[in-house]
Amino acid sequence: QVQLVESGGGLVQAGGSLRLSCAVSGSIFRINAMGWYRQAPGKQRELVATITSGGSTNYADSVKGRFTISRDNAKNTVYLQMNSLKPEDTAVYYCNIEGVRFSGTRSNSWGQGTQVTVSS
Repeated sequence: QVQLVESGGGLVQAGGSLRLSCAVSGSIFRINAMGWYRQAPGKQRELVATITSGGSTNYADSVKGRFTISRDNAKNTVYLQMNSLKPEDTAVYYCNIEGVRFSGTRSNSWGQGTQVTVSS
């Protein structure tokens, strides 16, 4: 089993900041890509940002320049620093990892989600 535990969501005013964290534990041997996705009410889940094991990052156009993804490989943790938040950033944010279990099988796992609400 691979577990992802997210934290850091909450309610913030427009223009404010939040930092999300996602800690990975369990039977994971190697974590390749880590990422954040979000799903607003009535909308499909969408990519926010990803980061490879080598540190290469990719962002949705809507968050470029405002959000920063980072990871601490020693702690198996990925972060999302969100600045200049807008009401349209309101969503449930999900952590995702792609990696390899100790058994050798591939793992694509999701966290339970954390709510981010930005008031205008």
